[in-house]
Amino acid sequence: MTRRSCAIYATGIVCAHLLIVGIALVVAQVFQTMIHSRLKKEITLTEKSQVFESWKNPPPPVYMEYYFFNVTNPEVFLKGGKAAVQQIGPYTYREYRPRENVTFLENGTKVYALNPKTFVFVPEKSAGDPTVDIVRTVNIPFVAVMNELNSYSFFLKTIVSVYMNSLGIELFMSRTVHEVLWGFKDPVLTKIHSMKPEVDEYFGLMWKKNGTHEGEFVFHTGEENYLDYGKIDTWNGLRKMSWWSSNQSNMINGTDGAVFHPLINRNELLYIFAADLCRSIHLAYVKDVEVKGIQAYRFAPPNDVLMSPKDNPTNEGFCVPAGDCLGTGVLKVSVCREGAPIVVSFPHFYQADPMYINAIDGLNPNKEEHETYLDLQPTTGVPIRACKRAQLNIILKRVPGFPKTKHINETIFPIMFVNETATIDDDSASQMRTLLLIVTLVSNFPLLIVGMGIILLLVLVVLFCRNRQKKTAKDDTAYTQVSDKPDEPSETPANQPMRNGSYIAMSPVEAQKC
Repeated sequence: MTRRSCAIYATGIVCAHLLIVGIALVVAQVFQTMIHSRLKKEITLTEKSQVFESWKNPPPPVYMEYYFFNVTNPEVFLKGGKAAVQQIGPYTYREYRPRENVTFLENGTKVYALNPKTFVFVPEKSAGDPTVDIVRTVNIPFVAVMNELNSYSFFLKTIVSVYMNSLGIELFMSRTVHEVLWGFKDPVLTKIHSMKPEVDEYFGLMWKKNGTHEGEFVFHTGEENYLDYGKIDTWNGLRKMSWWSSNQSNMINGTDGAVFHPLINRNELLYIFAADLCRSIHLAYVKDVEVKGIQAYRFAPPNDVLMSPKDNPTNEGFCVPAGDCLGTGVLKVSVCREGAPIVVSFPHFYQADPMYINAIDGLNPNKEEHETYLDLQPTTGVPIRACKRAQLNIILKRVPGFPKTKHINETIFPIMFVNETATIDDDSASQMRTLLLIVTLVSNFPLLIVGMGIILLLVLVVLFCRNRQKKTAKDDTAYTQVSDKPDEPSETPANQPMRNGSYIAMSPVEAQKC
């Protein structure tokens, strides 16, 4: 057997083995199963997990951008006209949110943690100085007092109204951005505090929220089931709330938005419990995106999250008292926040009923600036970019006994909105890309084997064809008697041997004359 034949046989044997093994591994999905099993085991909140350290001390910087709606025509609104607002901001703060008092429970299947948040002003990312810039907005303490007295007698409300007039308190106030955010001593609340010490005399949208937490959380570590990774087991000792009017609305579902289970698919709904909204919301797949070279799935709240109960009956549970419902795009959260009739929505009433948008001049809702979304790496479930956007509003309406409100039209009035953003940092993105490359190579190893088998098959075909060509050329070779008289018939008998001196040559080489 020639060397060429040995090479052909060896190539064929190796090619056959590679194709058989590779196709078998692809069909059986051995490596994919192995990688998925490894991910389900490794991505947990156990104390020895690298993921746990990232969860405990989140690396990406989180920024809170506050935008305010400055009222430009309060006199017109008080006379029954349409209010006009002008957006100012952002006033940006860096948010630090390390988890503290971390304690593992029930053999490591659950973990207890507090999540205090600290805010530091970032002037280079802000539009102005919050301690200097003035904003004219609704006097929320005044509205809170009117709301509390609404069920009292007309006589009492009139006395309180006269007292407020004597203090020069109006329905709209002008304060610095810092005061509205972080607190100021309010004259009305100070008077109430003197009679009821439990009432705080200070007011601010973020009063007492710098350096404090939103409650005590117990999370599932994912040790028992990877689908439960990061899900909330209890919040302040509760597995469900009691504010809303249905069991479904009171459920505490999903994670806190910081982590999600690995191996996310496009068809599932992801749930987040938002303590500041007093409820859980769900997110649905929107599209594929890329962030710093990392492929991700974008999830966002669909229209039905804040849809009117008329169009989405499952939202009837958020009407408190039962049957007292608002329209699409807004949610009254005063049931879990004492005081003023607070309503939340997306910024500029994005995805809300047009009647709320048209009631105020100066609003311009659009998806790019006002949509809430999460970009998740589907293999690991890690958020690599997030934009949480929410708007704070207050219900203004006529209250008998308070003459300042007798001409106004009932309006859900915008106060401010926040854009909470976070994007994976460069170092974490580099580590993520390396991890995903390894996962991709290992998962696709059977395809590499099949590819090598196909290449060897092509080499085998080439070798085989070349070998056939050489054999064909050899078979076509002719042997011819060479003579200096080619046209003369041979006189040698058939049974007589050839005479000496004759030449044998391979055709088509011509005989050379001596």
